[in-house]
Amino acid sequence: MDDRLDWERDGRDWPNREHSRFVSAGGLRWHVQRMGQGPVLLMLHGTGASTHSWRDFAPELAEHFTLIAPDMPGHGFTDSPVYDRMSLPGMAGFVGELVRELGVTPDLVLGHSAGAAILIQACLDGWIAPRAIISLNGALLPWRGVPGRIFSPAAKLFARNALASHYFSWRAKDRRMIQRLVDSTGSKLDPLGVDFYQRLIRSPAHVRSSLSMMANWNLGLMEQGLPRLETSLFLVVGEEDSTVSPREARRVRQHFQPAAEIVALPGLGHLAHEERPREVADTVRRIAAQFGL
Repeated sequence: MDDRLDWERDGRDWPNREHSRFVSAGGLRWHVQRMGQGPVLLMLHGTGASTHSWRDFAPELAEHFTLIAPDMPGHGFTDSPVYDRMSLPGMAGFVGELVRELGVTPDLVLGHSAGAAILIQACLDGWIAPRAIISLNGALLPWRGVPGRIFSPAAKLFARNALASHYFSWRAKDRRMIQRLVDSTGSKLDPLGVDFYQRLIRSPAHVRSSLSMMANWNLGLMEQGLPRLETSLFLVVGEEDSTVSPREARRVRQHFQPAAEIVALPGLGHLAHEERPREVADTVRRIAAQFGL
């Protein structure tokens, strides 16, 4: 098994491939998709995903926006940085370098899961200054209780052990394992959606970067930074999300961002934008309209 994904082999039928390009920024070679015309909307996927997750969602929004959607560092077809740069500020900095290299100024940003935390950190660090941030099932606060005491140490252990990423990738040969992983998010995906996750997880480099990102993740920075965030924040929440509890959005608003607006998506899980792309795109358009975008 090759360690990294190969664009000509693994990306031969990549969703929206015709809009893909490769860009050098921040010392990395990035896979970026750019499509559409209009206000600039920067979209970041979450840990373990890639641009494939915008498969049907991006074309819906490209009718109204200029979309910029990269594979995050170490994910998909983008180069992996050194382990220590996979932190929240490190990832935010990489995104800032990419935006600067592309010569774009995002009017609106949307982050799924961990992607939302990266965008908030990028705002706090002065890399970007959008009109609003849309957090789609955002992973913004630290794990509480027993998961918080176990999750990060386990990720650190696995991330440092090369055999672990190869083992997880080997296990991904079993499609049933991938299906169980997707089902555990509370979302229902079509077979092709599951296929792309299987393709990603069969790459040890992709798995290793996902583990490194989780191992370096310090969402205590979000607790410190959210009260200082001046950008309008929209918390779009799938009510069936079993990865990031919908209760977390209410915690964010109650304790850190009282001006944040919560938008509920009934019947949808953590991968809401993959389940019902048009419905979630309509939500984004309604938010954008509040800012004349």
